[in-house]
Amino acid sequence: MASTDLVVRDLRKEYPTPGDPLVIIGGVSFEMKRGEALAIMGPSGSGKSTLLYILGTLETPTSGSVSVASRDPFSLGETDLASFRNEQVGFIFQEHHLLPQCSALENVLIPTMAPSSAQSPTESKDRALKLLDRVGLSSRVDHRPAELSGGERQRVAIARALVNKAPLILADEPTGNLDRHTADAVADLMLELHREENTILITVTHSLDLARRFPQRAELTDGNLVFAAGS
Repeated sequence: MASTDLVVRDLRKEYPTPGDPLVIIGGVSFEMKRGEALAIMGPSGSGKSTLLYILGTLETPTSGSVSVASRDPFSLGETDLASFRNEQVGFIFQEHHLLPQCSALENVLIPTMAPSSAQSPTESKDRALKLLDRVGLSSRVDHRPAELSGGERQRVAIARALVNKAPLILADEPTGNLDRHTADAVADLMLELHREENTILITVTHSLDLARRFPQRAELTDGNLVFAAGS
């Protein structure tokens, strides 16, 4: 494993307009190793989610580069890119995006169903059950999302993000729809599992309470990522 597992260099994202291009990301560079966690804040429309989606290969940059585990995902073809994303990146969204017709266990197993999955079906199910137990849902594995609370649904989403042992976990406002008590519990769990699994965790959030829990913090403003002192 490379000593630095995420390398971002001069990343830019622009959108054409009738006049000058609209610059969303204006030359962002940083590096992170496994075991590190970063919270990114910024005003609405500042480009936080756009940056996260580029890191997760859901969007492409206008220029610049992203390297995950010494690989450039944007040099891959469509099929290889989908496999790369499934193996290397786990997503946690504000809207949990669970399939309503599937149980908690089935939702966690979805990323393991890709042809590129390195785990056997038995290994995948064992890991999914262990993760659901770890997030406190061992008695809810057969429940569908409509039968779970908001906090429980987000716990399922956290387990799903980790099931393929991806080194990079990206969370977009993961506590945004939760009450304060539930948000605190989900944040604690997310950070605990990040440490246990030795992932890179990057969260974008409006919540100062959530950001303060992270050892590294930065603000995205005017297209630039500015790290807080000591981060």
